[in-house]
Amino acid sequence: MAGKRSITRQSLPDVITSDIRERILNGDLSEGVTIRQEALAEEYDVSRMPVREALKRLDAEGLVQLTNNQGATVTKHSLDEIGEIFDLRILIEVDLFRRAIPAMTAPHVERCERILEAMELSYDADDVGKWGALNYDYHSALYAAANRGLTNDVLQRINLQSDRYVRMHLSVMKQRDPARQEHRELLELAREGNTEQGCALLTRHISRTKKNLLELMAAKRADDNL
Repeated sequence: MAGKRSITRQSLPDVITSDIRERILNGDLSEGVTIRQEALAEEYDVSRMPVREALKRLDAEGLVQLTNNQGATVTKHSLDEIGEIFDLRILIEVDLFRRAIPAMTAPHVERCERILEAMELSYDADDVGKWGALNYDYHSALYAAANRGLTNDVLQRINLQSDRYVRMHLSVMKQRDPARQEHRELLELAREGNTEQGCALLTRHISRTKKNLLELMAAKRADDNL
């Protein structure tokens, strides 16, 4: 008789957490919005228990803030905090890229290429949600050769905070062509072993996103307060 096969099973809290997370990242649940347990339980046709667990997980990720054990609000970062998120990305990602470039092998480059191809398909399909997930996968693949597990754990949390702003930046400001070109250039510089130029480009890449996004968010919040 064949041995047991391992399959992935998702519990209700897993499924609900994933769905709410995606709704926050794609802007369906916007910053500052109150989300109540009873409303979510009715929407998902479940009891409050898996909803409560999902909100606890999202609170731990920093995407929501629990309020009185009855619901949560989608985290709203100040402009200074948004800037800080991207400053942290620069500090961590440039360090990882600097360590990764000399250690990159053909399989590392091939994985980056595969993700880039998928990203370019998502550009053409105007699928910002898919692009957001692939963008994180691509940057992670660029740094994988650095073999810095603890740093990657920190970066993953920071990227959860930045992802929704990056998606907004791409969908509203139409910055896909520059991003697409810079992603290609980053891989080429890594392939050539050009650490200094690669790190300089990565710094500009994230800094440009930060600058444009802060301008966008300042204008949006000014309009919201009219």
